[in-house]
Amino acid sequence: MKAEYDLSKMKSRKNPYASKLKKPVTMRLGEDVIVYFKSMAEDSSVPYQSLINLYLRDCISQRRKVDISWQ
Repeated sequence: MKAEYDLSKMKSRKNPYASKLKKPVTMRLGEDVIVYFKSMAEDSSVPYQSLINLYLRDCISQRRKVDISWQ
């Protein structure tokens, strides 16, 4: 391995994973929802925000629709 490398001739390229980066958002969630996901997070050793993201991603892949019927 060389002691030094000349990086001045390297070509730059776009990050191929840039479209998959997470975006910070502010959401208002019910206390019961937060408690539910935090308890799941303790059981699985996965951060609760990651669990919420995984659940929402599963909803996308399953093409789940919200059924809101006002009575």
